Formats: sequence, C-alpha cells, structure tokens
Amino acid sequence: MTLVAGIDSSTQSCKVVVRDAETGALVRSGRASHPEGTEVHPDAWWAAMQAAISEAGGLADVAAVSIAGQQHGMVALDAEGRVVRPALLWNDTRSAAAARDLIAEVGADEYARRTGVVPVASFTATKLRWLADAEPAHAARTAAVALPHDWLSWRLRGYGPVGDPDAPHGAEFEALATDRSDASGTAYWGAGGYDHDLLVLALGHEAELPRVLGPAEAAGRTPGGVLVAAGAGDNAGAALGLDARPGDVVVSIGTSGTVFAVTEHPVADASGTVAGFADATGAWLPLIATMNAARVLDAIAELLGIDHDELGRLALEAEPGAGGLVLVPYFEGERTPNLPDATASLTGMTLASTTRPNLARAAIEGLLCSLADGLDAVRGQGVQARRVLLIGGAARNRAVRRIAAQVFDVPVVVPAAGEYVADGAARQAAWALTGDRPTWPVVLDAELKPEPVRAIREAYRAAAARA
Repeated sequence: MTLVAGIDSSTQSCKVVVRDAETGALVRSGRASHPEGTEVHPDAWWAAMQAAISEAGGLADVAAVSIAGQQHGMVALDAEGRVVRPALLWNDTRSAAAARDLIAEVGADEYARRTGVVPVASFTATKLRWLADAEPAHAARTAAVALPHDWLSWRLRGYGPVGDPDAPHGAEFEALATDRSDASGTAYWGAGGYDHDLLVLALGHEAELPRVLGPAEAAGRTPGGVLVAAGAGDNAGAALGLDARPGDVVVSIGTSGTVFAVTEHPVADASGTVAGFADATGAWLPLIATMNAARVLDAIAELLGIDHDELGRLALEAEPGAGGLVLVPYFEGERTPNLPDATASLTGMTLASTTRPNLARAAIEGLLCSLADGLDAVRGQGVQARRVLLIGGAARNRAVRRIAAQVFDVPVVVPAAGEYVADGAARQAAWALTGDRPTWPVVLDAELKPEPVRAIREAYRAAAARA
C-alpha cells in the first residue's frame, strides 16, 4: 500500500490524515492545537505540525505529503530566514485602514483587473502596508514574504533560519514555493503572476516571494526523502477534498464562514464582495468569507447555558422566522459585507418573541442568512449553483441542516463528517506522486430538498440594513 499524507494547518489547530494513495481509505490521523489570537508566531504552527505528524504515526512510510493552510497570514522573514514578527492572521482587522489606503491609491477597478480581488483587512498586501506604516523597522528587515502553508512546506523540506537544527539547508529563499490558490489571496498576484508593483506599494520595497507551482507539481522533498507537493490555501484544499466541480457551491461553517464555487473562468468583482481566487486544480474559486460563523452558535449556546445539541433541539421548537427575533451576527466585525468595526445586533424583541427557542433559532437563521447573502453575491458573478455542499462542524447539527433547507433555494447536500482541507491536501499529494488526480469517493450524510421560507431572509435583510 502506498501512503500519502495531507496536513491542514488551520486557525485553531493542525490536522494530519494519512491515506491509501489508490483508494483514499483513511489509515491514521493526528491533531494538535494552535494558540488563540489573531497574531501567532509561526514557530507555534511548526511545533503543532510536528506533534500532529507524530500522533499520526510519522511520515517514515509515507511517499508524499502536502500542506493546506489558512490563507493570507503574513509571514515576514529577514535575510537569515528568521521570522521578523508574529504573523498577522486572516482575521486580524488592524489593517483595515491600510486596505482603504491601497484602494485609494490604485483604485478598486484596477485592483480587481490586476489581481481578481479588492483589498480588505484579511489580505496579505494590507498587512504588509500596516507593517510598513506601524512598524517600519520590521518592514525594512523583511527580505521575503511567505504565507502559512508556504513557510511550513519550506520548513518541512529542511529550510529555515540560519543555524536552526531543523533547517540543515539554511535560508534559501529560492526554495520557497506556493500554489495559485494561496498566491491569489495576497492581493499582489493575478492570472499573469506576481504584480511586483503592488507588492512594493504595500511593503515599501521588493522582497523575495515563493515561486508558484502548478496543481500536480512538487516543491521538493523532505530530508527523509518524502515528496512535498505544492500545497494550497485552506478553501481550495476543501474544494479538492470534496472533489467539487462546476455547479457545486461549498458553504463551510468553521471559525470563519465561507461560500465558494469552482468555475472554469476567473472572476473580477470591483465591489470587492467576491474574491476571485484560484483553486488547487488549475480552475478558479470565487469566494466570499465571513468573520462570524460557528462561534456565533458557541456564543449563544454559552449564553443559554447549553451545548450545541440542545441549541439545535431548542431551535426546532421555534417556528421559522423565530417569532420576529432576528440576529445579525457581526460579533467580530465583518468581512462580507466589509464592516470591520461592526457589532452584532438582536432585533424584534417583544415579550412574546424573547424566548429561549426563538433565540436559538435566530442564531442559526442569522448565521445561515449571512452565508446565503454570500451565495447570492457569488451567483451575481455569473456562477451557477446546482447544489450546496454544507460542511464544517456546525453542519452536523440537525437544526442547522433543516434550517439551511429553509434558507437556501437549491438542494443542500451534507457530506459525511471529515477533515476535508487535510483530505484535499492528501489528494494533492497523491496527484503529485502519480501524475493523476485522484477519484476517491465522497460519502454523503444527508440530502435535503429546498423548502425556502422567504420571510426568514426578508426579515434578516431588513435587520442587516440597519446594522
């Protein structure tokens, strides 16, 4: 049996799956936690990845490995390969003003034309501008810029800070490598490659950037000889793990909420609502992301003093529309719509509507309506939606599934619970190893026909307009 490994270095944790390269069967797995916060030193990811690999039985018998990681995080390296400062993650909004400045200097239309995206606080270019403005000494030291999965793949292959015992090859920036999907989230890469003028505009000077590999290319090998594939951004990894094709729209409810679809043509939305990312297969991945997703349910469950199962049971006691109670879930500001300073709101409170079941249902409806608005935005770019693939931990909740069928107007399919980002990385590892894209099966847990209740989204739109 030939084994391949897929690694998901996400915001909250690192997951490793080891699979049979031919059938996709899961052989073993491992997991380790990441520190909380919106800035994290990359060394914490490296330590967590080593722990997760060890828990998964190591890589000694693995032929190929790939890393999918959280997009956008800024990893600034000095000339000796040392991390200049803790990485700013995608959900760090301190660069919101920098995003506005970059748009003012270049123009939203021009950004969309050149890179497929319009800067928001999540994207790497805005974090580099923030670095140049707020920490100019750190910006001046920055000799290379990588993203989380780029840096981890580089380290796994034996590169890193000069003198580090885990980096026998030293700080060779020419060995940094990435893929189209992660490069497309920087706001200085487009279909024609890196836009160095935009990089310099952000950072203030040139810097080394990872070379961009094709879907089945390998970045190199570990010191132990394991083939290391190109890697991917987390959403592109999930799309590949689900074997998503044109017509599939993935709605993921994790730390962030995302709505993305595989398309054959790039998207350039000058409004900045839909990011025209690339995918991990050579196609495109128009995407919207929300800052507030599963933690909305965490917050309301904690407020009610219950777990997620009880939250779902309570929600199903309430009627659609939650008796007029509407939660607009902008607890941590919001990226879509781009309201980094927004807060959540609960409206429609009366003596009759303010009940535990209605609050539970309003939380789920608000979360799903926010994502349904994202689906509308993606479709507004000419994307066809034949079905929604609902994934993430919250997709296991029976109430979330049933209410999704009342919010979305296309069939809702729930794949069996799995680590789809890590699975996508494993598929990519097998692809790089064999030259053929795997056709491993995806098991479905539920299929729901659409039963849209128009009043749910109408009430949400009215409340969100006032937010």
